[in-house]
Amino acid sequence: MAAAVRVLPASPNWYCSRCSDTSGDGRLFGFAARHRISVLDVSAATPTFHGELIGHTERIAAFAFCPHREHSALCASGSDDGSVRLWDAAGLALRAEHGLHQNAITALHWSPLVKDLIVSGDEKGVIVCYWHSRSDSQQFFPEPRTIFCLTCSPHHENLVAIGYKDGMVVIIDISRKKEVLHRLRGHDDEIHCLAWCPVPGEGRLPAWQDELQEGDVPNGELKQDTAMKKSCYLASGSKDQTIRIWSCTRGRIEMVPFFSKGGAVDPAVKERIWLTVHWPCGRPTEIVSSSFGGELLHWDLTQPGKRKWTLLGSSEGQNHSRIVFNLCSLKHQDKELLLSISMDRDVKCWDLSTLDCSWTMPSLGGFVYSLAFSPVDPGCLAIGVGDSMIRVWNTLSMSNIYDVKTYWQSIKSKVTALAWHPAKEGCLAFGTDDGKVGIFDTLSSSAKNKPPQISSTYHKRTVYTLAWGPPTPPLSSGEEGEHPSVTLYSCAGEGIVFQHNPWKLSGEANDINKTIRDTNSIKHKLPARTEISWKPDGKLLALGNEDGSIEIFQAPSLKLLCTIQQHHKLINAIRWHHEHGSDPELSYLIASGSVNAIIYVHNLKSVIESTSESPLTITEPFRTLVGHTAKVTSLSWSPHHEGRLVSACYDGTAQVWDVMKEEPLCNYRGHQGRLLCVQWSPVDSDSIYTGADDFSVHKWLISKQEHTRPPQGKKSIELEKKRSIQPKVKAKKKKKPVGKSPTKQDLSDAMNGDESTKDTVLEENGLSDHEGEKEAQETELPNKDCMAVPKDTSLSAYDYSSFSSSKPFVTPKATPLKKDPPKEKPAPDTSLKKRKPRSLLPFSTSMDHRSKDELHQDCLRLATYHNEGVSPDLQNRIHLGLFTDRASLHNMIDVEGKYHLENGHPELFQQLMLWKGDMKGVLQAAAERGELTDQLVAISPMVGYQAWVWTVEAFAKQLCFQEQYVKAASHLLSIHKVYEAVELLKVNNFYRLEAIVIAKARLRPEDPILKDLYTSWAALLEKDGHYSMAAKCYLGASSPYDAVKVLAKKGDAASLKTAAELALISGEEELSASLSFRCAQEMLLSRNWVGAQEVLQQQKTLFGQRLVFCLNELLCKCLSERNPCNRRSPVPPCYHSWELNRDASFFDMVIEVWQKMLGMDTTEKATCAREQLRSIEHPPSTSNTHPKQVLFYISHDLTLAALSYQAAAWDEAVKSILDAVARSYDAGNFTLMQEICSIFLPEGCENLRDKLDSTNSQSTDACRSLEGFVAYGLLYDLWWNPPKDSPAMEKAGLDPVSCPTEQTALECKTESNSETNSVSLADRQSKLNGCKVLLSEEIAALQSTQRDIAEVQKILADMIHQHQQQRNNLQESTNGSIHENNTHQSSENESDEPCSDSSQINKDEKKETVTLPELTKRLLEAKQKLAEFPDSLKVFPFPDVLECCLVLLHIGAQCPPELREQALDLLRKHGSADVYGKAVRKFLT
Repeated sequence: MAAAVRVLPASPNWYCSRCSDTSGDGRLFGFAARHRISVLDVSAATPTFHGELIGHTERIAAFAFCPHREHSALCASGSDDGSVRLWDAAGLALRAEHGLHQNAITALHWSPLVKDLIVSGDEKGVIVCYWHSRSDSQQFFPEPRTIFCLTCSPHHENLVAIGYKDGMVVIIDISRKKEVLHRLRGHDDEIHCLAWCPVPGEGRLPAWQDELQEGDVPNGELKQDTAMKKSCYLASGSKDQTIRIWSCTRGRIEMVPFFSKGGAVDPAVKERIWLTVHWPCGRPTEIVSSSFGGELLHWDLTQPGKRKWTLLGSSEGQNHSRIVFNLCSLKHQDKELLLSISMDRDVKCWDLSTLDCSWTMPSLGGFVYSLAFSPVDPGCLAIGVGDSMIRVWNTLSMSNIYDVKTYWQSIKSKVTALAWHPAKEGCLAFGTDDGKVGIFDTLSSSAKNKPPQISSTYHKRTVYTLAWGPPTPPLSSGEEGEHPSVTLYSCAGEGIVFQHNPWKLSGEANDINKTIRDTNSIKHKLPARTEISWKPDGKLLALGNEDGSIEIFQAPSLKLLCTIQQHHKLINAIRWHHEHGSDPELSYLIASGSVNAIIYVHNLKSVIESTSESPLTITEPFRTLVGHTAKVTSLSWSPHHEGRLVSACYDGTAQVWDVMKEEPLCNYRGHQGRLLCVQWSPVDSDSIYTGADDFSVHKWLISKQEHTRPPQGKKSIELEKKRSIQPKVKAKKKKKPVGKSPTKQDLSDAMNGDESTKDTVLEENGLSDHEGEKEAQETELPNKDCMAVPKDTSLSAYDYSSFSSSKPFVTPKATPLKKDPPKEKPAPDTSLKKRKPRSLLPFSTSMDHRSKDELHQDCLRLATYHNEGVSPDLQNRIHLGLFTDRASLHNMIDVEGKYHLENGHPELFQQLMLWKGDMKGVLQAAAERGELTDQLVAISPMVGYQAWVWTVEAFAKQLCFQEQYVKAASHLLSIHKVYEAVELLKVNNFYRLEAIVIAKARLRPEDPILKDLYTSWAALLEKDGHYSMAAKCYLGASSPYDAVKVLAKKGDAASLKTAAELALISGEEELSASLSFRCAQEMLLSRNWVGAQEVLQQQKTLFGQRLVFCLNELLCKCLSERNPCNRRSPVPPCYHSWELNRDASFFDMVIEVWQKMLGMDTTEKATCAREQLRSIEHPPSTSNTHPKQVLFYISHDLTLAALSYQAAAWDEAVKSILDAVARSYDAGNFTLMQEICSIFLPEGCENLRDKLDSTNSQSTDACRSLEGFVAYGLLYDLWWNPPKDSPAMEKAGLDPVSCPTEQTALECKTESNSETNSVSLADRQSKLNGCKVLLSEEIAALQSTQRDIAEVQKILADMIHQHQQQRNNLQESTNGSIHENNTHQSSENESDEPCSDSSQINKDEKKETVTLPELTKRLLEAKQKLAEFPDSLKVFPFPDVLECCLVLLHIGAQCPPELREQALDLLRKHGSADVYGKAVRKFLT
């Protein structure tokens, strides 16, 4: 499969100690991205995308290349799925795998000394050593702790250093099982990285003499090993903000605290600290480390005192902007390079000699939802990504092919839509998942820090599409210059299109549905909008709808011109053809794609030029593109060609189409997921850009693809399997913070998709680490819909003034309560002793159990108080308040109540307050803490009416947070808040037995809220596919039009029939007729003519169609009788039991049935039916048109012929029969053409010719054309059925190289079961004489001229293609790959286009020498010659004259000599074309 030319890959995984590495030969660089590994070719000055390693099912946490040059392409990876896989990175193939781990793998390394040893560790502390060449393994369990990193020694093949989550570092010897050599204690947090010194030995550096500390006790145990004489230093980086260098020498462990950040660190910042260390090869005195803000530091270990470091990246903008996770080095052309991956999603390459950044490779951290090329700067591609950022890629940059700028300010949600301003450079509009619409200025000098303008009007759901277009009311009103020339339109998931004023985004946006209603006087409910597209000239607006319809409006008033009823499922994409083609008619083409996988193209020229006042309905497409097997998500017309389209689809492929021929040209299958967007390059006709849910953007070339059409059958299933290997989001056991978004759905669930919603914004597992939730908080906290309801919505403590003026009840969003609910006590065991109830005054009771002396002192204090009236000691003796005055008692109760609240017993606090008489305080406190109960609400009336009302409202809010919406509504009804109760139930989708019952029982019948409930419930049911129930709701809301539309949405015959009857009852006669016709067509496909007539019978306006269906039934019946088929049909035909007059001609038999059975008993009815059918035009048939559709179109033509036959309008009858015969000929169904001629013209055309008006040249020409087709069928019949005793066939023999039309006819012969008896030679010759009409000199000359024009046009097309190919090769040569591509191309040419003989070579040489002026001259001469022919010859089709000459010559001796001579003359004159060359040569030489 041809790979992409350029790729923006998925982002590297975060928080992994080693998930990127370089190959031993320095050619490849790989990094883990989600559950795949991306491989880059870094051997050149700029990196190129090499491919992906696919196989793991969960996040990859560890990756390493084989360090040995002879196996440099081998690499290994470890994943959360517990498997270790061995890959061939050069060939992108899996070599081996093992599943010895039972838990998620966290670290892995390939031994630098043992070629086939891979060491891996998991989160439970298990180490596995795997020798892949002999499939041997060994397990170790040195510590029961979580492993964070490990690294094999480059100097001793049995040593492995392991870093743990709690800060411990362990060195083990794998040659002796369970042997721990050293436990290094010094860090107190996660070990992020371990690096051995590349040079062996521990010669002390001068700078360390005074700093080395003996570490016998702090560093733990030491086990003496005589084999450890040759040792080396080990560096470790930790989350505790230190780098330590460990020395193992002379039987002691020595430790140097190397790098430290002083001062306390904010806990939120500390969570995002990652300290990685890299010891460059051959540089024992230098270390590179990461820092706190993304900077890289180069340390010189020879410096005394405080360590001296140098910052990598001298100029601004070279450094990473966020923390760095991995560092790895490679050698390239005597340069030592360093590669780094970071949280800022950039891969950077550094030159260690200059400490400068050599190149940067951007990557993507989410689904690619949108692509848009700037119309002002054509090479500028904007990319909308699910990681809440926009990338702007300068695709024409020569110095840096990945010149990408990133914009993230104020976005804070997935970017789902983009649109460049058509005239203003750098003006980019964006839409997001949370409904936000804004505009970036990408040209501003401070653009990196300048936030965008945000529209004050938010959509309620995901923004689907953005489009710039001319202003419409109310913005279009006023003088020119008072409003912008173009405005921004946004369409979102709730089905509304807003018009934003780019001059004043802070103002309120306008809903264009209001303008549409006012202009077109629409009363019924408008459909939900899912797509918007302006015609490039700004005169027409196309709106795609959720029900599959497309509406075309005229600017600026938005008058509805027509509705396209073609798709019956949600519209995903609409695109107008460009305006700059040579054929102006193509600019009226509009392509559309929907959930049902078929792309339709419509030509709206006749609609736009129509003078009709009422809007038209289009049900027939101009072209149909069939091939995709899933929903179509995006479309793009080629700006370089005419009628060429590319589509992106959920089947994982992009398809290029030739629209006019309905042919697939090229299919791209390079993505590993579903495609979401596509754009044709505006500067290169061979380049296309696609974005998918595999987190990548691909640029690919059409000319390099080997597939021409989308995958079908097994291939489609394989692609689906490949896409289903997606990482599942693991549920974290951490407490979710307030404001966190709802739980994300599984990716596997999202794969199926909901066909009733447009391209739902899928969830991405963009956070690939153990701390991913923290990163998610940063981006998702600002989401307004997810925030908990703030406390100030409830009343402030003890604010009694609010009791008197109760505010209207506001229904909260259906969001779960964010605070943890109070824990329930376990049910007491009845077998145990009954527990004593908890004391209401525990503090006072405990004071009564002190010593006797203290109790005596209390008595003395009380006596003093009662005698003297005051006692200073009593103020601190709260427990004595029971025996003194009321104020002291209240003080005691307050203290005891506070104790109960602090210990989680609010019910006891409430009981104390009730005793105290302070019920208001109880109610306020319980409301604020969300602890109101039914009992408190029941006793609240004792405080007063206002307090009771307020308490019920507060309790209803609390119940909403606890998701007890029905109970909350019942309480609201108790205080007569009927509207609020209904609204609450409506918002939370309790319709049937709750909201509607309450509204109908308690409100007036004409109340508008009732209709709103019905329509809201109907919309919900419609979304879930319950169309019948939704129709009942619309009828309940007195909206029969919407009920009809929703019933018809399913599209099956039964639903359409019911919808048509309902429309007829409701007075929507035109809609009823349209649905009845659709229903009849569905029944026709299942061969149920009886049911079709029953449906059509109800519509007077469809009487003409009844005649067509009747003729179609009789024609099908006749054809099945003439050609009985042995194969049984799965659906038996359902014919009428009409009595047929078999003796009469077919036309007479049909007319008799019409008159007797269908009631066509007057001339007026026949005339009316003929006028109805004349107004209908069907598209031309091709070999791709379905046979049943062809037969229906032919029945329509023959019905017009029969009506003309009855009215003795012979001129029109001839033309209609000719249309039917020519349609079967165009569709490539030769047998059907013969059958029609024999059924309707059993005696030829002589009778018809006699009845024609001889003065009418047009009808005479039509008759001649019809005679030609009849003779054409007869000619082949005579050739295929020679006399049994005639040796003529053997004599003449069949030429192995016959013309293409002959071959087609011969193939048709195998399908034909016609058995004809041999006739006498004289009879055959008389019939052959009847074929003389085919040998027309004039028509032969006309067809020869037309062939010459086609041949010149083909040569011109080949020259353009060759020029394009040369330009591509030239471009490839500038990229340094000319030799490889030329070799590949020449081998392709040799294999694909072998020359048949030397004459072919000579012809090719001649063609190459023809110049463009000569071709233009030839084309001009041929067109002038074509213009000289009379128009009567060009109007009507005619069989190929030269083909007929060849058939006559093949018949041989039976052909009359004069006919033979005439055929030879015609071949000599006009048989020079290549297609006839070899066949003609046999007869002329």
